[in-house]
Amino acid sequence: MHIDGQCHCGFVTYEAEIDPGDVSICHCTDCQRLTGSAYRVTAGTPRASFRLTGGEPKLYVKTAENGRKRLQFFCPHCGSPIYTTGTDEDAEEIGIRVGTINQRQELKPQSQIWCSSALPWVDDIGALPGRERE
Repeated sequence: MHIDGQCHCGFVTYEAEIDPGDVSICHCTDCQRLTGSAYRVTAGTPRASFRLTGGEPKLYVKTAENGRKRLQFFCPHCGSPIYTTGTDEDAEEIGIRVGTINQRQELKPQSQIWCSSALPWVDDIGALPGRERE
């Protein structure tokens, strides 16, 4: 599936080919902090299928407890997280933040990881009262 996307302010833009079946949720505490939310949703794609088409993102390198490095790319102007990748063998995979994808309505997560760190209320949000707009 061909996608394109951007950060909130539109400075960083990209396009990619993704497999809609490779969309996942991560509940790890790093993703909670890096997104400022309960979890992050990512669409994976090979590095060769991803191309920046606008401004250059800023890089933050997060080192995990096991020593592996995760490269977090975000907009230098609005701060929107755009994508992540790794080093060495992990460098060939890009994880695009689904909230930045223009076609996000067509994407549905197919799996979850780090469920042991999931916030206890996350499965109950469908029961909360809601409004169409604020």
